[in-house]
Amino acid sequence: MGWFTISSNKKKEMPADIWQVCPACRAHVFKDEWASNLKVCPKCNFHERIGCRERLDLIIDKGTFREFNKHIQPSDPLNFSDAKGPYKVRALDTVEKLGMGESVITGSGNIGDVRVVLAIMDFRFLGGSLASGTGEKIVLAIEHALRFKRSFIMVSASGGARMHEGIISLMQMAKTCAAIAKLEKARLPFISILTDPTTGGVSASYAMIGDINIAEPGSLIGFAGRRVIEQKIKQKLPDNFQTAEYMLEHGFVDHIVNRKDMKAFLEKILAYRQR
Repeated sequence: MGWFTISSNKKKEMPADIWQVCPACRAHVFKDEWASNLKVCPKCNFHERIGCRERLDLIIDKGTFREFNKHIQPSDPLNFSDAKGPYKVRALDTVEKLGMGESVITGSGNIGDVRVVLAIMDFRFLGGSLASGTGEKIVLAIEHALRFKRSFIMVSASGGARMHEGIISLMQMAKTCAAIAKLEKARLPFISILTDPTTGGVSASYAMIGDINIAEPGSLIGFAGRRVIEQKIKQKLPDNFQTAEYMLEHGFVDHIVNRKDMKAFLEKILAYRQR
């Protein structure tokens, strides 16, 4: 009589592509779970960057979005070229790859049956940089909000001004802020949502002047880089410096809202205006 049996079955190999490793806590999460959790780590609540279309689907009522000014694309007033090649070529390659004309999409849609106007930036498009086309699309969207008396929602994700266009890109900071001032004069709400990252000229202009400033958890928010500031002031900055949590603590952000809760939070805010 045999007391032991030896299995001849080999251990099954697990497919290598079923895991998502969280960049923050290094936890291994099934990719299906990662996707169903809106690309947020279920262990540490790290919010991965997402594209503008993904974000649009999360906050707009299904089937209600109408896009504006899809034809606007990057211009090249300086005929700029660097070690990576001509700026115009890189920009148009990005247009073709992502299927969007600029670093922002704009349009109108419903949030909880309330019609709003939106502008949503995409960091994948040349770092979400603010250029002449970006500024023009944002201003045209604001003008639409003014014409139809709609609330305006701006979702920022940017490394700052697109210096390939020189001073023209910097001018978009003043141009967009001037348009937002018209919203204030018309007493129309401007809701600013700051996502990772919101830095440079975007953080120094329209992103921080919302009637309500909302941020996703852990988002990088600031103007100059941490290393640059520390070298200038000769001091060590706090570990959480330039995070959404630091900004909330110091009064620059009004609320931190998890991605899964953002639509419901916006519905609540917009409902106040309908009263």
